[in-house]
Amino acid sequence: MPYKFFSNSEKSWQAMYNTMLTAKSSIYLEMYIFQDDMVDFNFLLLLKDKATLGLKVKVILDFFGSYSLSKKVISELRGAGVELIFQSYFLHRTHRKVLVVDESVAFIGGVNFHQSASLWNDLMVQIEGDLVKFIIKSFAKIYKECGGKDAYVLVHNKKKILKDMLHDWLIEHSPVKHRFNLKRIYKAHLSLAKKSIILITPYFVPKRWLIAQLHQAKMRGVNVVIFVPKNTDSYFVDRVNYFFINKLSKLGINFYIEEQMNHAKIMAIDGIEAVVGSNNLDYLSFELNSEVGIFFNDPDALQKIFEIINEWKKGAVLFETKNYKMNWLDYFLYLIIKVFYKIF
Repeated sequence: MPYKFFSNSEKSWQAMYNTMLTAKSSIYLEMYIFQDDMVDFNFLLLLKDKATLGLKVKVILDFFGSYSLSKKVISELRGAGVELIFQSYFLHRTHRKVLVVDESVAFIGGVNFHQSASLWNDLMVQIEGDLVKFIIKSFAKIYKECGGKDAYVLVHNKKKILKDMLHDWLIEHSPVKHRFNLKRIYKAHLSLAKKSIILITPYFVPKRWLIAQLHQAKMRGVNVVIFVPKNTDSYFVDRVNYFFINKLSKLGINFYIEEQMNHAKIMAIDGIEAVVGSNNLDYLSFELNSEVGIFFNDPDALQKIFEIINEWKKGAVLFETKNYKMNWLDYFLYLIIKVFYKIF
């Protein structure tokens, strides 16, 4: 099954834009953040143009993540024929990033559409082949939940697809529908790791079960490595990140701090399997947000993933607890998180 991986926002945007530009029949897009500030890639104009030409253009956005999209832009999209739907649940977000073009090419990963991410490292995978059918079905499921009415799209949610034909597979996670697949998958595969665990996340705010899994793996002799950016897009998240980095480093877990913002989300186990998707290693992704990812066993895909990880590692520095001093804000924010965890 052919895969292509894009290791930063710009490369991902270029590939997604070029694919949408060639669309002949349909574009299905699901995004957490979609802002009207893109400089070199005017996705909004492209979507309007394609809808005007008569293509089926279906867009699902998270109400909170894409709140800055103006009423004027929303009206223009809908006026051009784009079916634009916002998902809005109390506390629950759709954090998924999915694009399907002509029902034959799909993209999944961590990349949103906003200019402030232009210099970020990230990971998006382009997919062709049988797995695309599952991605369309997944999109149709969210489309229905959000109130989509087009029977042509809705019928995909009812289609039966034989999973036996796939080597790699799609992970769907939807707490609002009580589908907590991510936690189950992470627990199962972290507990089976024999040699190595590699985790890449911009936001590292683990719950007790994840800390326990990582600690147990370390005690089994597994090399546990976690990549976190030096600075994210939030100062307060940085403080929480460093609280947990400092805490888990004392358990023998190695953290590599990347100078450049890295928004990618990866779990790799023993060099033989990996998950790439939209979820962070935090409470929101595991307990509240709808997420999507791909579980890879394919050797060629894994090789490409590890090549990207090794390239990112060149610009990273091993965290040492002796070089970091906790401050009052770290402890204060941690207490807030503990209270939040107990409430929700």
